[in-house]
Amino acid sequence: MTIRGLQPKATVAPKVLDDAGIKKLTADSFAKDNPPALVAANERILKAFGLLPADASLANLYVSLLGSQVAGLYSPDDKTLYVVSRSGVIGPAQKTTFAHEFTHALQDQNFNLGSLHLDEMGEGDRSFARLALVEGDATLSMSLWQAQHLSPAELGQLIAESTSDPSTAILFGMPPILRESLLFPYTQGLGFVQGLYGGASWSSVNGAFARPPASTEQILHPDKYASGEVPIPVSLRTDAAAVLGAGWKSALVDTFGEFQIGVWLRGNTGIDAKAAGDAAAGWGGDRIEVLDGPAGSWAVVLRTAWDSAADATAFEAAATPLVVGLASPGGLLPGAGGTERWVVIASDAATLRRVEGAFGLAG
Repeated sequence: MTIRGLQPKATVAPKVLDDAGIKKLTADSFAKDNPPALVAANERILKAFGLLPADASLANLYVSLLGSQVAGLYSPDDKTLYVVSRSGVIGPAQKTTFAHEFTHALQDQNFNLGSLHLDEMGEGDRSFARLALVEGDATLSMSLWQAQHLSPAELGQLIAESTSDPSTAILFGMPPILRESLLFPYTQGLGFVQGLYGGASWSSVNGAFARPPASTEQILHPDKYASGEVPIPVSLRTDAAAVLGAGWKSALVDTFGEFQIGVWLRGNTGIDAKAAGDAAAGWGGDRIEVLDGPAGSWAVVLRTAWDSAADATAFEAAATPLVVGLASPGGLLPGAGGTERWVVIASDAATLRRVEGAFGLAG
């Protein structure tokens, strides 16, 4: 693909799938990459923070979302490129999808997508940032290809199809955290890659595969990527489950990240979206843990570090109404204070107090 400036090292033949085929492929892929215990832990986080309805199934929603939105994909595992044609016709949408997915094949052949560890356990925010590099690159390449190879009539057909596509209603009917998580790698990733490309050269984009972004913060604020500002290391005690006692276990330890914190803060209807974004922008680092206990008890613990004491205060002001309004008991606590803030949410008030005590947060 001369537009992208990368040489193919192997032939990639596309496979065309119909609607049933892409739904089966995405469902199988989701099940393979997301063990039930991992899905349950992430569902616990989203429900605890009020980002997912209490009666929702994260797996069912995500599979439905992917099955309706995916127009094609490239699988690094079997080196296969899939393009969806629900009507059986190969038109401008399918050609555009091929350009996008073929870019992924070129990335894999030249940079080894597996080396990016896009699904590394416990590094969700970093993996999401790297996915934004991968998808942003492919989206820019696709856009350049469209401009050079589609006729005005084909571009018009593409726009008409996108505005009448029923999958748009499915996308915007999803909880904001799922909708924005699907769009982020393409929209914010595109902006990040455009900054590297600079309108003329792929050299900095290629270089980013050797020095990939470390956080969604770097995607949202490319100047922090350019300056090498990496997340502040944050840790949680490793023996919390043992301290809590028999029947407790750690189900997941991960990083929430600026992107997800920003989505959460935008749920505060007392401030506008810009204020919520500003409150999230001082993010320096975090660590989040899901703890499962006996008789259905559970807790989610989020320890955050901020770039300054003022940033921590801004986060606390934006987050406090959300914590107060949660369906489950929760607390926003200073911890060591200064640049640190904790959010602890639990199944009941007694468990909340026990967990706060286990982490040394009890007053």
